[in-house]
Amino acid sequence: MLTLAPNIDLLYTEVGNDLTDRVRAAAADGFDTVEMWGTAGRDVPALAAALQDSGVALSSTLVLPRTNFAWPNADLEAFYAGLTQTMEDARTLGCPRVVVGTGAGFGAMKRPAQQARFAEILTEGLDRTAELGVAIVLEPVNSRVDHPGAFLDHTEYAIQVARAVGSPRLTILYDLYHSITQGEDVERTLAELSGLVGYVQLADVPGRGEPGSGTVDWSRQLRLLRDSGYDGVVGLEYVPTQDTSASTRAIRQVLDEITR
Repeated sequence: MLTLAPNIDLLYTEVGNDLTDRVRAAAADGFDTVEMWGTAGRDVPALAAALQDSGVALSSTLVLPRTNFAWPNADLEAFYAGLTQTMEDARTLGCPRVVVGTGAGFGAMKRPAQQARFAEILTEGLDRTAELGVAIVLEPVNSRVDHPGAFLDHTEYAIQVARAVGSPRLTILYDLYHSITQGEDVERTLAELSGLVGYVQLADVPGRGEPGSGTVDWSRQLRLLRDSGYDGVVGLEYVPTQDTSASTRAIRQVLDEITR
């Protein structure tokens, strides 16, 4: 069954800057799962206590610092350190996965060589963190609007990297906002992703606002997602144009409709 998870870095800002208060606000609003961006600089023990006290699960968190993996001068030790620390924090928070994104590509190297290098780096990262048991979801992003020059700007590139790594601990974050913005066909892309989707996020297009603020037919998209066999968490990673509770109303209604 699909489960909605508000992003507490973007949503429930009405209650203030303390993420523990946002966890509690999400719980009071009827959500039992949330997601967040990176744990660096956050009070992880306090967050863990808020999650436990409220009965809310954390579904994902983001690995920092972001790295231009394909560049010859990429600081890979900083990436490996950030990956390890984020996974350790994830274990404290009861979070089963971390998100890895990529920076810009390197123009002097052909894409297949860059992807092969990236696959080697991810394999090394998985080896170094094997004892932690936390999964990685690899996130392709759009280069048309939000991330010009992004290395993994099409889902097919992420699929190629994931298959090259070939680890059950590495799957793909399929973000419907990025995919639709990039011009991908959702139904075809989900078919290509068969067996590789480890996490899903969404926002409306255009504008990256809440579902209902743009032009996407969310009933169709969630049905396609469900029919593809995905039954996990869907992160609400959007910039709301109204208060949080109101902004979640449309997508919650759609989810209710398709699960009846």
